[in-house]
Amino acid sequence: MSDIQHVPAAEGSGRIGIVHLGLGAFHRAHQAVYLERYRQRSGDLGWGVCSANLRGGVALVDGLREAGYRYHVAEYAGSQHVTLREIGVIEEVMFSGRNGSGRWGRDLEALLARMTDPAVHIVTLTVTEKGYFLSPAEGQLLRSDPAIAADIDNPEAPRTAPGLVVEALARRRVAGVPPFTVLSCDNMPDNGKRTRIAVTQLAACRDAELAEWIEREVAFPCSMVDRIVPAMTEDDFDRLTELGVEDPNAVVGEAFSQWVIEDDFPLGRPSWEGDGVEMVTGVAPFETMKLRMLNGSHSLLAYLGSLAGIETVFEAVSREDLVALLRRYMLEEAAPTLKMPAGTDLAAYAESLLERFANDSLRHRLQQIAMDGSQKLPQRWLLGALARLEVGAEIPCTALGVAAWIRYTAGRDLHGTAYPVDDPLAATFAKLHEQHGDSPAQLVDAFLAVDAVFPPALAQWPGFAEVVTAVYRTLTEEGLSGALQHIERPSP
Repeated sequence: MSDIQHVPAAEGSGRIGIVHLGLGAFHRAHQAVYLERYRQRSGDLGWGVCSANLRGGVALVDGLREAGYRYHVAEYAGSQHVTLREIGVIEEVMFSGRNGSGRWGRDLEALLARMTDPAVHIVTLTVTEKGYFLSPAEGQLLRSDPAIAADIDNPEAPRTAPGLVVEALARRRVAGVPPFTVLSCDNMPDNGKRTRIAVTQLAACRDAELAEWIEREVAFPCSMVDRIVPAMTEDDFDRLTELGVEDPNAVVGEAFSQWVIEDDFPLGRPSWEGDGVEMVTGVAPFETMKLRMLNGSHSLLAYLGSLAGIETVFEAVSREDLVALLRRYMLEEAAPTLKMPAGTDLAAYAESLLERFANDSLRHRLQQIAMDGSQKLPQRWLLGALARLEVGAEIPCTALGVAAWIRYTAGRDLHGTAYPVDDPLAATFAKLHEQHGDSPAQLVDAFLAVDAVFPPALAQWPGFAEVVTAVYRTLTEEGLSGALQHIERPSP
């Protein structure tokens, strides 16, 4: 490492003005970094963060408490430059999930009290797509989900992020405290609108007037977030040790970072524009661009690469044929579906993504990206694919991706190596493979019939199932190279 920059945290503690739900690596390497930079630049200590984990992660919560809430973020710009940034803006951490004995909500009351505090003006979320409990295809609250059903039956002891937001808002309403702004920082199109749906529909299950008040009074701005933050590995910790950092709570990420937010904060917000946050009137074009081009490309690599035994993004984009696939997908299938502001160069954006994927200092595991595909694919691939089909275009790259995802959910790669399928619908998919695994055509038809994932208009599009089935057969019989060659052949 030839260039190492150390950036200490700002001195002093401040007042908590933001509660964050989802104390994962991305939050600690993205939002918290922006807020730390804001604190350092402005000296404003009024926007400290209380971060809470809702499921798992009790060890992280306890570890951050023991460390005085301070940790490090290593920002890699390739193998020759790293910025080691100390983060101190998180002032408090809590755990409201299930502990080792099966009991829920160790810090639940303290978390709700913090969310009800008049000093808290913003509640932010990074709980992944499945944490909103919305149907991926239809975007409506999954009232039958056991966690949501538990929140409906016992709303004062919520287990989910929507349940926490509803209960905290209900308490603020009773106390006469103005409602906080709810800011989703998850990779979903219209994430603010979808968060509003989850919260208001859950609130309506308990009190129609509360739901109407939330609909009328609470701001749910949309946002777009972008930074590659792989899950930590032992190699990452070893590299940090070599750099003089012994920190079990550290995270690593790329140097690039972006945060675009709709400017709708009735109770105020940090003036974080000076720290790189882009405040806009509408974030939708940026959301869709990132979801379909960056995240869509990541998903292609995740399923195809995992099936071929490839472990990381860097390893995958070291193959010329996979780089060619990504470039073709982004330029021919994703970019034509986007409506961007004048002056946006999507070809240049595609090339910048390929450069970021080739960052040799990141160990971004494909299995991490492959998680929760049933929740991700509608916004990353399927809606764009339908738009292309409606104008008479072909979608060979997306069809290959769908085939690879179906094969991936079998839980073993093309060499027979088994792996866990981490997806809310994993049991459903396992049953489909058990019933139809010997018939690719029947298997594809059964997956396309899962309307929680596939929009009916796409599933029923003439010829779509046949195209997916054909490339599925090639993938399973001829492997990754054969499948890539298959989509290069002219249509019969």
